[in-house]
Amino acid sequence: MKLKIAIAGTRGIPNHYGGFEQITAYVAPGLVEKGHSVTVYNSHNHPYQGSNWNGVEIVHCYDPEHVLGTAGQFIYDFNCIQDMRRRDFDVILFMGYTSSSVWGSLFPRKATIISNMDGLEWKRSKYSKPVQSFLKYAEKLAVKHSNYYIADSTVIRSYLQKKYSISSAFIAYGAEKFIGDDCPLMNRFALKPKAYFLLVARMEPENNIETILEGFTKSVSTKKFLVVGNTGNKFGKYLKAKFGHDERVCFHDAIFNIKTIQQLQHNAYLYFHGHSVGGTNPSLLEAMAGGALIAAHDNPFNRSVLNHNAFYFSSSADVQWLTEVVARNSAEDTMIGNNIKRIQQHYNWDKIIGEYEAYIYECYCSMNYEKVLAY
Repeated sequence: MKLKIAIAGTRGIPNHYGGFEQITAYVAPGLVEKGHSVTVYNSHNHPYQGSNWNGVEIVHCYDPEHVLGTAGQFIYDFNCIQDMRRRDFDVILFMGYTSSSVWGSLFPRKATIISNMDGLEWKRSKYSKPVQSFLKYAEKLAVKHSNYYIADSTVIRSYLQKKYSISSAFIAYGAEKFIGDDCPLMNRFALKPKAYFLLVARMEPENNIETILEGFTKSVSTKKFLVVGNTGNKFGKYLKAKFGHDERVCFHDAIFNIKTIQQLQHNAYLYFHGHSVGGTNPSLLEAMAGGALIAAHDNPFNRSVLNHNAFYFSSSADVQWLTEVVARNSAEDTMIGNNIKRIQQHYNWDKIIGEYEAYIYECYCSMNYEKVLAY
């Protein structure tokens, strides 16, 4: 059965921002290849201005975030929802709920609404107490106005069951198989294979970047440390001012070319993953698929993905110890190999796309039993 599917809640595809954009950039064309009609909503000022991308229809809606800041996201989502109401979608998949669930009463009634519930947004330390309270409310609204739910982590799935007594489908992110290639960026910073540390993240407090860099700058390591992420925000500028004096630390703007990121991860001596809030993180899966040796922040989200195949840290002292002591021997090679196998078995894109299609079918059929019988 061919379904008419809309995907909203992201800045758009191809990915120029983050995790939900990345998964949408894979899942949307994947669903098209399986015979479905898929529409993705893009911000009007997205770098890609075409009306079709890899078979996916692109609808551009006005997004004043560049003028109003975060408040603009609510207007953008409102504009997307208003457009949805003029179309006859079978299924609408919301990637996240932060600025869309407040418009829940306007969701198209005839469509099956599925929400990917994101990763406990209200826990992010970058938000003030009032904003955290609002995000809890927005989460509650998403539960109320959605028919079905997706959790990208088993930890999130357990939380939703305990908090709201709802069932959700666990569907993680995926990662591409690493294919070696030249990386000009390594030459730019004079980086030699297995002679530098790496971190790829948004410049946000809950990603523990400050903790990681504090530990590294206190170490006696002679290796360089490359930090990839947009430092244009307040916290990014703070980090650059605090650690930029250390000649070993190199900052580079965000990179959305996955092959480039994986080349950097593959060649790093040790890849630091500091994310502490959220579900399965795309950059972590990319590092696993890229054959990186990983040091991750010690929390349930990261342990549920990596198990025993990583080093863990909780403090700057832990990071300092890791940068000075971790070796690259057979035990570490085994950890890397186990992570690559885990990607191939559990986080490959074909599997993830198949799981999305199967769950979308299940949800649609549950709500449209008579239509399905008549088909």
